[in-house]
Amino acid sequence: MTDRNARIREFFDDYKKANADFDVQKIAACYAEVFMFGGPAGVKPVKKDDFVKVLHRRKEFFRSAGLVSSTIQNLEVSNLDSKYALVKALWEMRFERGTGEQVSSENSTTYVVSNSDGRFEIVFQIDHQDLTKRVQELGLK
Repeated sequence: MTDRNARIREFFDDYKKANADFDVQKIAACYAEVFMFGGPAGVKPVKKDDFVKVLHRRKEFFRSAGLVSSTIQNLEVSNLDSKYALVKALWEMRFERGTGEQVSSENSTTYVVSNSDGRFEIVFQIDHQDLTKRVQELGLK
């Protein structure tokens, strides 16, 4: 593993921890000022300030669905050039129903990260499934 790939993995460890702790400032620091977000419904540019404004609603939605943890099960890094890398992540989201039953969902996301001023930031994120619909399909909402 190259030093750069190790630093990208460390970046995603920090990103995972920021999400687990719901540290809005640390989550926001992982993204460019404007980034592209893609999903099953299409692609759109997102301003970091607007993203931060919806994070609390997102947290509340997943909390009410019983989200217990969200961990990266697998991370594949492909360097595109000296500035950009493509990162494929397999996330496992673990939920607990009101009955105590555990439910897991594997979800994949592809990121393009940029090495800017010696630090990485997400410039493109593609969620390969609609997480809101996935929660509904699992009968959690």
